[in-house]
Amino acid sequence: MRALVRRVLSATVSVNSQTVGEINRGLLVYLAVHRDDEDSDLGWISQKILGMRVFEDDAKKMNNSLVEKGYELMVISQFTLFGSLRKGFRPSFNHAATPEFAVGQYRKFLQIIKEKLNGRVASGEFGADMKILSIDDGPVSLWLDSKEKNY
Repeated sequence: MRALVRRVLSATVSVNSQTVGEINRGLLVYLAVHRDDEDSDLGWISQKILGMRVFEDDAKKMNNSLVEKGYELMVISQFTLFGSLRKGFRPSFNHAATPEFAVGQYRKFLQIIKEKLNGRVASGEFGADMKILSIDDGPVSLWLDSKEKNY
């Protein structure tokens, strides 16, 4: 499982010109499921995202997590995080999970997050053509990969 996590002041996602999710200050997470992911990948990546200390304390140091601050979270499915340009210029997505498997893992991820976060949890629509508007804060962007935990 891979996630691109961005600290934002706000974010909105729409499908067919209709807003389907929005958050104020918090994290915008682009999430991709690998074809070999297991529930342990879900647990690891959700724990990292909820525990990430990327929000400033009174001393202006990044010491607070999303949970500690009570901020919000938006999750967007994005299989293209597993895109590879190793063999040319057209990306290959052969490491991404099938849509049937990925949607189940995506829903499990959302359920885990909603159970552990008191703030609002918004999401896009799996498999849809989405338009995402966000205002980055910092900017702060971090990359997580449940198979290569050395980030």
